[in-house]
Amino acid sequence: MSVFNGPMLVAIGAALVAAMGAIGSGIGIARTTSHAGGILSEKPELFGKTLVIMALPGTQGFYSLVVMFLMLQFFGFVAGTPKASLSQGIAALFVGIFIGLVEFKTALDQAHSALGALDLTAKRPEESGRAILLPALVETYAILGLLSGVLLSLWISKAVF
Repeated sequence: MSVFNGPMLVAIGAALVAAMGAIGSGIGIARTTSHAGGILSEKPELFGKTLVIMALPGTQGFYSLVVMFLMLQFFGFVAGTPKASLSQGIAALFVGIFIGLVEFKTALDQAHSALGALDLTAKRPEESGRAILLPALVETYAILGLLSGVLLSLWISKAVF
């Protein structure tokens, strides 16, 4: 029996999506908190206004975790009876890779956008509400990645090929 069977490939895809989203979020939050540290050293009263902006790149880690869990759920891992054909496993592996890349990249892009939002908040604290919208625009694509991962995983788990 080959070690690369359907369920094994599903598990690898699920692990990859979770890992890539978590890594991207970790890097993104490291960038935003590092930048905010400099701002807060001069204006500590802005902590509340910068907290959400600093945390936004972390959402991709959560989205990736949801995709991972649902992949495992759809293919029977949670119930203890994993089932997937080799074709389903290959398709799920690709979903894990591509959705993982989407979540990784959007976390980095959102962090980049958040740096500008932090600078705006530092210079014009009254604009912090508008500043949050800048990185939130990138969030749209992270959410599309989440939805794509869930829908593709569900479709693959029900498909016969």
